[in-house]
Amino acid sequence: MGLTEKKMLRKFILISSITFLSNSYAFDLDKLTSEENIKINVYASNLNSPRQMTEGKKGTIFVGERSGQIIALFDSDGNGEADERRIIAKNLTFSTGVSYFGGDLYFSEIDSIWKIENIENWLAINPTGIPKKTLVTNDLPDDEWHGWKWIRHDNEGYLYLNVGAPCNVCLSADKRHASIIKLENQSWKYVAKGVRNSVGFDFHPLSNKLYFTDNGRDWLGDDSPSCELNRVDSEGSFYGFPYKHALDIIDPEFGDMQSGFDMVDPIAELGAHVAPTGMTFYSANMFPNFANNAFITLHGSWNRSSKVGYKVIRVIFDDQGNVETIKDFISGWLEGQTVHGRPAAPFIMSDGSILISDDKANVIYRVTPSN
Repeated sequence: MGLTEKKMLRKFILISSITFLSNSYAFDLDKLTSEENIKINVYASNLNSPRQMTEGKKGTIFVGERSGQIIALFDSDGNGEADERRIIAKNLTFSTGVSYFGGDLYFSEIDSIWKIENIENWLAINPTGIPKKTLVTNDLPDDEWHGWKWIRHDNEGYLYLNVGAPCNVCLSADKRHASIIKLENQSWKYVAKGVRNSVGFDFHPLSNKLYFTDNGRDWLGDDSPSCELNRVDSEGSFYGFPYKHALDIIDPEFGDMQSGFDMVDPIAELGAHVAPTGMTFYSANMFPNFANNAFITLHGSWNRSSKVGYKVIRVIFDDQGNVETIKDFISGWLEGQTVHGRPAAPFIMSDGSILISDDKANVIYRVTPSN
């Protein structure tokens, strides 16, 4: 049986459990302003609040949807657009985070982490149904305020996740709030403390150090404080919340209580209220000029007199891992004060192309070279 016949047979077998996607999208992609020599197309549309993405060894793209589902996307004909969609977990709460490691798919809820073992093998031999999920942990804080989880494995298989502050600015009795933690030998260890709400982090391709974004507090004016990009040089370090924000903004309520803390400053300020919600480093070959750059999605402001954010930025580092330049990578979702889309998370596919989820327009874009 040839490759074409196998693909046709696979489609026939899966038709009872897969939604076939039509990548129709009302927004004119030509309105997006981007760096030269890149092309943007719609990888998948008609989604339901897509956030974090990951990829299996066989090329399946897994997506956490805020609506309560984890889905699998298939590009069955290899044309760079997903044409099949399958629900693999549903009826979840705050289901935004996904990470693939060792053949297993991990995904988050507000207070829990689950995994599906050998996910792609299961999908290959089960044309219908939803796979069994196994509980990894259910002892996380269940506060809805900043309850979305971003999850990521390191090279050794330890699982990292954020626990946002359950407030705009406060102190919590649960010390896991306002932190990034990792699951190591069945116990949680602090990676970074004093982190208000990180919804994006990744490991530098060369140093393996963790870099993370942090959303700045609200209601200190249009232009204060800035959201942040941080680096973990020493695990367990303290990054300022709720006493200090950005480089030099002392909190008006909690700032007087800051004595005794050795606080790590951000390595870059990203702008007030821009709301970074996803981050990834580039370590593929399709765009050699982007090697070791970081892509960050700025989800956009909600409590500012004029809107800011709503774009993807590219961060360039020097040889020591310090920020050298920050450039707009893709913008145009904000037209005047009209919002056409909210970029939510970037992901680098195994072929080197860049995916960007948009949880307002309910699409995933794919970025490739224009020539």
